[in-house]
Amino acid sequence: MVAEGGAPDDNLFRAFINAVYNTVDAPVTWFRERVVEPNQKKYPWYHRQFRRVPTIDQCYSDDVVCDFEATAQFKRDRMVDSEILNIIRMRFEDCMLYEAPDHITKCKPLWERYKDAEEAWFIKYGDLGAYGDARKAYMKQKHRMIWERRHGPLSEQTK
Repeated sequence: MVAEGGAPDDNLFRAFINAVYNTVDAPVTWFRERVVEPNQKKYPWYHRQFRRVPTIDQCYSDDVVCDFEATAQFKRDRMVDSEILNIIRMRFEDCMLYEAPDHITKCKPLWERYKDAEEAWFIKYGDLGAYGDARKAYMKQKHRMIWERRHGPLSEQTK
């Protein structure tokens, strides 16, 4: 045992504690480095992929588990789509700041892309509120399709 100054450590208590620690720690460390880590699959934490579950229209009306999974999938999809919309918005805002005097002409493609993405997001998730779930979104989609069948595309009438 060598102390911080380079001289050997004469403290018997510290030597005993280190010997006990190494007796317990050495086999655990060896097992972790030689057995566990080589057999472990490496997954980056930010790339967790959930399996796709049946959508709400594929569930039976009395299947509570399928309904719960479809709602959880819907909420994950809404978070992903909201983050995509946020990234597109930030790109447009960065373009506006960077291209200060000519931002109207140079950032127009980003603005068009943002408006299309915003419209698509609102068609799917808008007016559902904080407690919107897969069944409410499905009903909203059904009502929109019926309305468009009778009156034509809604997006043409709102522009």
